[in-house]
Amino acid sequence: MSDAPPAVQARGLVKRYGRITAVDEVDLTVQAGDVYGYLGPNGAGKTTTLRMMLGLITPDAGAVELFGRDPLVEGVRALDGVAGFVEAPRFYPYLTGRRNLELVAALDGGDAATRIDAALDTVELADRARDKVGGYSHGMRQRLGLAGALLRDPRLLILDEPATGLDPGGMRDMRLLIRRLADAGITVLLSSHLMAEVEELCDRVVIIASGRVRYEGALDDLIATTAGRYELRTTDDERARQIAAAQRGIEAVARDARGLTFAADERAATALSIALGEAGVGIAALVPRTATLEELFFRMTEESPTPGVTNDGRPATKNRHTAAEEEVRA
Repeated sequence: MSDAPPAVQARGLVKRYGRITAVDEVDLTVQAGDVYGYLGPNGAGKTTTLRMMLGLITPDAGAVELFGRDPLVEGVRALDGVAGFVEAPRFYPYLTGRRNLELVAALDGGDAATRIDAALDTVELADRARDKVGGYSHGMRQRLGLAGALLRDPRLLILDEPATGLDPGGMRDMRLLIRRLADAGITVLLSSHLMAEVEELCDRVVIIASGRVRYEGALDDLIATTAGRYELRTTDDERARQIAAAQRGIEAVARDARGLTFAADERAATALSIALGEAGVGIAALVPRTATLEELFFRMTEESPTPGVTNDGRPATKNRHTAAEEEVRA
């Protein structure tokens, strides 16, 4: 096991603006090689947290380290190997894409300028490099922002809503680009509210709401907390609902326009299928179902406004992992 420090480690981050606590005791760990999704509704404190990570604003409590270095203590040295953008990348619209990158490279110094051609090729802008940025589409500007980040030859990319405002084709291209960068060994911290993007790209996630962590860990582990639910479609859904409700081991039976859903272990689900056959109810489909990331996200973030209380009235707990799983199962 490597003794190298995590790419990002935040502990107890707090940021207040007057009486508003924008970030409230946030803990997260991004290991080298992760594609890590940072999720939350608008106003949840995502961008504020990213700014604290980069040393752009000072936390009121807590600390953050990038590869073991605190930006507030070590300044720009802590940002060695770190690149990306918070909110949207900005360029001079009256200059060409290449000239903008030359200015970025001049600020970075070293051999950054030697990577301009490779960066333009990576983001597929080589054929538009001599065009003025003012004529670029939104998606092209986002990709130029990534090219500027790549000039630093980063080990860690921090990207704040890189697909926001893109059309479906642009979103697809951005996802493919981020995946290529991750496959090349770059650690990616991706802030987003696009669930499909995160579910496709990320292996670990943190979900925050009102500045607080609701879940932090492996995406597969989060999805697995919803195992044990089934979808059922039959030739007589009302009769099937009555049989299921009376069957031992079948719980939370619900009916909607698509059919029935229920919670059960595999043995109880098998027994239900036999009972339905004996009752003359034909089974069109009986399939296990896990919740989507979008469903889990809404369960965790659409909470009661009462501090310290979950949306079903239970007291909040300090164990964030457990709290998230309990909310998912509720």
